[in-house]
Amino acid sequence: MKISINRLKKYIALTESPEEIAALLTQSGLEVEGIEEFISIPGALEGIVIGEVLTCTKHPDADKLSLTTVDIGAGEPSQIVCGASNVAAGQKVLVATVGATLYPTEGDSFTIKKAKIRGQISEGMICAEDELGLGTSHDGIMVLDTDLPNGTPASELISVTQDQVLEIGLTPNRADAASHLGVARDLKALLGRPLCIDQAPELQIEGDRKEVEVTVENAADCPRYAGVVISDLKVEPSPQWLQDFLRALDLEPINNVVDITNFILHDLGQPLHAFDADQISGGKIIVKKLPKDTKFVTLDEKERKLSGEELMICDAEGGMCIGGIFGGKGSGVSDETSSIFLESAYFSPDVIRKGAQFHGLKTDASFRFERGTDPNMPVYALKKAVKLLQEIAGGKMSSEIIDLYPYPVDDFEIEVEYGHINRLIGKKIEPTQVKSILTGLEIDVQNESESGFKAIVKPYRVDVTREADIIEEVLRIYGFQQVELSENLKTDYLAEHPAKDLNKLQYRLSEILSAQGYQEMITNSLTKPSYAEKSSFLDSKLNVEIYNKLSEDLGVMRQTMIFSGLEVLAHNINRRQTDLKLFEFGTIYQKAEEGYQESRRLAIFHSGNRFAESWIESAKPFGFADLYSTIEQILEKLNIQIGEVQMLESMPFVYGLGLKLGSKDLGVIGLVDDKLLKLAEARQEVWYADLDWDLLCKKASGLKKYQELSKFPEVRRDLSLVLDKSVSYDQVKQVAIQAGGKLLQRIGVFDVYQGDKIEEGKKAYALSFHLQDQENTLTDKVIDKTMSKLIQAFQNQVGALIRM
Repeated sequence: MKISINRLKKYIALTESPEEIAALLTQSGLEVEGIEEFISIPGALEGIVIGEVLTCTKHPDADKLSLTTVDIGAGEPSQIVCGASNVAAGQKVLVATVGATLYPTEGDSFTIKKAKIRGQISEGMICAEDELGLGTSHDGIMVLDTDLPNGTPASELISVTQDQVLEIGLTPNRADAASHLGVARDLKALLGRPLCIDQAPELQIEGDRKEVEVTVENAADCPRYAGVVISDLKVEPSPQWLQDFLRALDLEPINNVVDITNFILHDLGQPLHAFDADQISGGKIIVKKLPKDTKFVTLDEKERKLSGEELMICDAEGGMCIGGIFGGKGSGVSDETSSIFLESAYFSPDVIRKGAQFHGLKTDASFRFERGTDPNMPVYALKKAVKLLQEIAGGKMSSEIIDLYPYPVDDFEIEVEYGHINRLIGKKIEPTQVKSILTGLEIDVQNESESGFKAIVKPYRVDVTREADIIEEVLRIYGFQQVELSENLKTDYLAEHPAKDLNKLQYRLSEILSAQGYQEMITNSLTKPSYAEKSSFLDSKLNVEIYNKLSEDLGVMRQTMIFSGLEVLAHNINRRQTDLKLFEFGTIYQKAEEGYQESRRLAIFHSGNRFAESWIESAKPFGFADLYSTIEQILEKLNIQIGEVQMLESMPFVYGLGLKLGSKDLGVIGLVDDKLLKLAEARQEVWYADLDWDLLCKKASGLKKYQELSKFPEVRRDLSLVLDKSVSYDQVKQVAIQAGGKLLQRIGVFDVYQGDKIEEGKKAYALSFHLQDQENTLTDKVIDKTMSKLIQAFQNQVGALIRM
């Protein structure tokens, strides 16, 4: 679910950054999976200014080109060669200055450079509509009607919407948060700030009355049904602000009527449906179930057989819509529509869920209805939509608002004891703070006493019906992070969870490594003091010394796993066993201010050749990629996503990488320095990885379990990126993961090039992107949109030049 920060600010005053808002929401249970930047016009017209054509003459060496001088407010006029047939002196135009990057409606982006065209210098570009990504017209340059001074940025003339969009992984129980209003309610409680919610507009019937008779046959299936007739409206494209709002949420604008219903759905969480009023047979709407196997053609032009259990919105002749799920062909809004019946209802979640599952339909409306919408919202949302239809589509309200609500849904009343709150949370929270949190969440506190109170919960909170739910609400706003945890913490819980078996985890990982040709070693934790004394990356003062040592060679506890492993390698190499893949789980020790520290590590060593020489292929030595591939496999098995990667050019390596998980150091990997090899008398190249096993165990969520292959096909797309040599593949990968979202399954590198065919200081990656949706077959439109996001992210974040 996508949430616009700009829209949130209409509900609540926000001074926090998008990252701070995301952290707040995540801590309270609305996990923010990513933050995307939305710009209504690619590039935000940066480097585009208003100019005035001072002179325009024919190019001396080209019949179809003009030679112009343009005042762009920079002192001396700029000479620009222009190919548009409509350019003329005296015009106000939009000019892309040297260095500006253009994002045309079709084709790749490009940067304006000072150039010589047919022997004449050109210092910029006079732009057409499609060259700026403002439309599709390429009939000629844009001629402006403005009094703004020359040199004024184009963004002051043409509005550019810039927004930050939160991607929230909404859990099934939080149907109340499936809207901007719902998220704003949580922020109200978290920040202690008031909400700004408009009153329902006052509406009156205008012009001729046009009534529609509504009947609901079973109030249990449809507890509330509201609607109104709007006449004399004009179906046309929506205003720019509305189109920008929808595009920020990855929705494609259709027309003003449909766009308004989508706006209300994502803003207030209330689905609406517009019927062409002239297509409603008999002027009647009947909400009922139709017989099993009744044929019905939906908007996607598919004929479906009904199960007999789904709720249908019918007219006098038959079905017009599968209620709360999907519209029918012929009853929707078209360009010729001038009058609509606008529906706003509260349907039974069970009925909608069964219907959606039976037909395999997942829509924005069914997503909300089947989880439970607010029964008090339909009329308010309807009035807001009518007001927008009047303002945007010129519509007139032609009937009273119909509101069939025979059995209003009552608020939930829940008895709560303070003792239970403290017992389940594991920490005492003062009653005043409990009351403040619940009031912020619009949960009334009544009949308060020393022992407890009665909580009155509005029905839009379908997930808060028990005392335990109230306690969960208190805890998520109070903050899980504020409940101190200790190794011996005990509290009550509602369900048992098996403890993580660390020995089993280590055993299974040992099996996996052994299956890949690794041999496990177990070495002595005692080692030579000279290793720390002669190694610049260790401090001998931190050695843990043995009081009753048996020998000087075993006088201290090891600070690192590297030397005990190198000794094993040396022992094997001296006996002509030169091709080695070894690993060890062990412990390292150090002095610390508070006494002594020990931590468990996983050490991995490669030395020699990947495989022996044979008639099929010559011997090939181990390289960095072989060891890094093993690290990636370990992390994948443990369900851990690697974080930041840093280059290392210091002991114990000739070169290597430092790996992080969040802000914590995971370990290092690299080629061992010759000086250390000599200390351990190892006489061939060694690759070494050292991982924090304690951190891996803490972060692991068990070994990865494989799932059934998706029945929907995977799609591959390739891109070639030209980058600065300083940009690492890991940076590229992180940008791709963030921009590609859930559809991006994996990334592959099938070529890396550095040479004279590209600019000095650059390198080229040829990458493959594998896209797949677990629930639907990907369409060309979705694929192209995802690839466009990736391309824009690569250009903006790592300065990539894209070669298709």
